[in-house]
Amino acid sequence: MLYILIAILIFGFLIATHELGHFLSAKLLGVKVNEFSIGMGPSLFNRKKGETLYSVRAFPIGGYCAMEGEDDDSADPRSFGRAAGWKKFIILCAGAAMNFLTGLLIILVLYSGAPGFYQPVLGEITPGYGLEQCGLEPGDRIISVDGHRIYNMGNLMMFLDRAGDDVDWVVERNGQKIKLPDVHMPLRESGLNQNGEMTYRRGIVIGQTVVPATPLIRVQYAWYTAMDDVRAVWIGLGDLLSGAMGLRDMTGPLGIIDTMTKVGSNEEISPTTQAAVYNLGILAALIAVNLAVMNLLPLPALDGGRIFFLVLNGILYALFRKKIKPEHEGLVHMIGLAALMALMLVVTLSDVSKMFNH
Repeated sequence: MLYILIAILIFGFLIATHELGHFLSAKLLGVKVNEFSIGMGPSLFNRKKGETLYSVRAFPIGGYCAMEGEDDDSADPRSFGRAAGWKKFIILCAGAAMNFLTGLLIILVLYSGAPGFYQPVLGEITPGYGLEQCGLEPGDRIISVDGHRIYNMGNLMMFLDRAGDDVDWVVERNGQKIKLPDVHMPLRESGLNQNGEMTYRRGIVIGQTVVPATPLIRVQYAWYTAMDDVRAVWIGLGDLLSGAMGLRDMTGPLGIIDTMTKVGSNEEISPTTQAAVYNLGILAALIAVNLAVMNLLPLPALDGGRIFFLVLNGILYALFRKKIKPEHEGLVHMIGLAALMALMLVVTLSDVSKMFNH
């Protein structure tokens, strides 16, 4: 129960930081904010300061920033709808920026005590695979695979699994970067593992070297991890659009909370309280970055959809001196919100089904 509560609070905090980004940028740029709420549902506490009502609500699952004229044509000169285009753009992007910054700061805190970071290197070439003259040498520090920057062992194995028979490598050897294009190394069966599953190899053994941590290296690897999280979201979206993943593979808020609960309470994954804090922090950072990317998708009702209309209106005004009426744009966002809520319901039902099946 403790970890369920912690997971709910973390998830709610990450959504609230998104709205905080909109709020701070709106205030900074002089756009009127009618209400800023932490939490959703019935109001537990509220206080008006200046023109803004600040409230705390019953359910710790996010919050909202209600700006004047956000969804209608307000006559107030300080309304969102009457703000300059560049101000709207900054305010709309600020929520995602705050999510990304939150994820990055979480990672920085987690990495603050790290003595060093593991970097994948080529351990050895397996005899008999035909790679003796491929150009790779033991000790090569792996920089990229098929154009994908390699940050850790996990994404190296992922991109090797997704690669074709010919793999483009960039490695570092004796302080110099070496490009090795089209190394022919098809996956071959290697035998059964302890679970009776067939395993595959490409004729190389991967090892790791330790990069000693300095303050600058910690910042660098925190950035790498955050960018790797961004890339993971894009890969997941690509797999979803290509059909490699289905709706059942998607996870909603309920599934996220369930996953965080399992990560924190499972003694094999988190044998100590310190390990639980670290693992929950890494997961929270991934969710924060995920929220940043997803909110910038050009879909109605999302920040990305509003940015799309902002750019579209700019183009229409430049060409025809006309803009889409706010009520028409609002209708599109309303329909988009209904569609997203329907999708969320389907994903939530799928999460419930998976929880009961396990």
